[in-house]
Amino acid sequence: MTIFDVLNMIGGLALFLFGMHVLGEGLTKISGGKLERILERLTNTPLKAVALGAAVTAVIQSSSATTVMVVGFVNSGIMKLTQAVGIIMGANIGTTMTSWILSLSSIEGDSFFVQMLKPSSFSPILAIIGVAFLLFSKKEKLRDAGTIMVGFAVLMFGMDTMSAAVSPLQDVPEFANMLLMFSNPILGMLAGAVLTAIIQSSSASVGILQALCSTGVVTVGTAIPIIMGQNIGTCITAILSAIGANKNAKRAALIHLYFNLIGTTIFMIVFYTLNVFLHFEFLTDLINPTGIAIVHSSFNIFATIILLPFSNVLVKLSYKTIKVDESEKVENTSKSISDFLTLDERFLDTPGFAIDQCKIVTNHMAYKAKKNMVNAMNLILNYDENAASKVEHNESRVNSYEDKIGTYLIKLSGNALSEEQNHTWTLMLHTLNDIERISDHATAIMKIATEIHAEGLKFSEAAKKELEVYMRAINDILTITMEAYEKEDLKLAVKVEPLVEIIKGLQDELKTRHVERLKTGECTIEMGIHLTEITTLMERAADHCSNMAVCMLQINNNTFETHEYLNNLRSGNDDYFEKRLMKNRERYMLPEVK
Repeated sequence: MTIFDVLNMIGGLALFLFGMHVLGEGLTKISGGKLERILERLTNTPLKAVALGAAVTAVIQSSSATTVMVVGFVNSGIMKLTQAVGIIMGANIGTTMTSWILSLSSIEGDSFFVQMLKPSSFSPILAIIGVAFLLFSKKEKLRDAGTIMVGFAVLMFGMDTMSAAVSPLQDVPEFANMLLMFSNPILGMLAGAVLTAIIQSSSASVGILQALCSTGVVTVGTAIPIIMGQNIGTCITAILSAIGANKNAKRAALIHLYFNLIGTTIFMIVFYTLNVFLHFEFLTDLINPTGIAIVHSSFNIFATIILLPFSNVLVKLSYKTIKVDESEKVENTSKSISDFLTLDERFLDTPGFAIDQCKIVTNHMAYKAKKNMVNAMNLILNYDENAASKVEHNESRVNSYEDKIGTYLIKLSGNALSEEQNHTWTLMLHTLNDIERISDHATAIMKIATEIHAEGLKFSEAAKKELEVYMRAINDILTITMEAYEKEDLKLAVKVEPLVEIIKGLQDELKTRHVERLKTGECTIEMGIHLTEITTLMERAADHCSNMAVCMLQINNNTFETHEYLNNLRSGNDDYFEKRLMKNRERYMLPEVK
């Protein structure tokens, strides 16, 4: 084997790993977070969890990605530890799909159909189609499909290059002797575990072993211990991911490790004990890529069948290793789980799901801001000290939301997002400040209400009735805006601006009427100042609702010509706007002046 063969092997390995990475990224992106949402919701029975774990892993081609996602689910409280066990077991089965795809290279036959089944035959076709999609298609789905095709082609080309580069090793006695050493179960397992831990992918390390089969010196007895070790080595990714997570997430990573350790131990003891009595002659036979795929799948299915009935034992074992302390007991008795935990950085590797989680938390923030404004408005006419303190507490909470969500969105910006996901990301980034400002204005209203109560001041009966109409309009615009924002409903969003116009008109009318009452002595200057401050703060909250609605509409049209859009509405050229304006004038009429 020459230095050029070594370089070819390294280059082939690089292409193989890169192709696997591109393929995984493409599959993750095209799934759009849907697979992760399925995992999150449909794991109520152990068998279903195993099936889902296997299916998702087979699609995204990475058990490491699935287990890291599960650690994130457990860390954020989305999933219970007992639900995670089945998914972890299923992920080990699903990851064997890669070895079956790679084993197609060992198909033998002279017919055209058999030859076309070989990846070396159809990969170039996939590569051409994939490149065409990437270069010439403007449709995002086709471009994502092109990425998957190119990733697969690069993966198979790297596999073929590796196989060709290591083929000369069959004539090197030292290489055969080294492999013979790995037929020792302990050494073979260590070699497989270390290799997999380094590249953090059992699929990739099994692929490398399949490539070595081309040397013609890899036996069944050598392959089995290495494959067992590869299943243990893949646990390193989940363990590293659990660093810094809560105790339950650490337990999930340990369950993954214990499952593979216990499964491997049982398999090895049973297999080699039987070998002592039955003397398996096939251990000295040469193994091909298909044989490796069979061993890989058989072990993981065997381990799952044996250990699934004892999944609760694995959970208890994880609790024995990481014991529950007092702080965790308090945490477990709490009914509410922090929203911020769902913004887990582990989800960043699956940006579609991360965007969904971020939108859920942002919707919670919007709801709290709206509730804060409604509670603050209620204080104006019906003051309550406890309600006032809640407004202040919720304002602090909303500020925390803005900080956490903003930071998470910035981290998400470096990931590949689909057009729809990018729209949602942009919407959240542009509207966070508007949501936070609504809560700010609520706090300011609460302080004015507290001041009015402390000074024993009251609005006149006429002012109260007018304020009730005005606050009803504010409450409605908040409800419409937040519902449109949560659902990203453009039909609701277009209802916001006509109501903003009505609110501005109402505010002017309230000021005018107060001046008239001031002349007759029915109202005081001091209450007039408070009235102006309160209505101005409410009107500003309505302006932020306008910003949110317009942002939704503009992002959908891929434009940010906000002033032009608003000017066009107010110029009388929009029939829908004018109709809504007329309806709103009838709905929010102030009481007649007596």
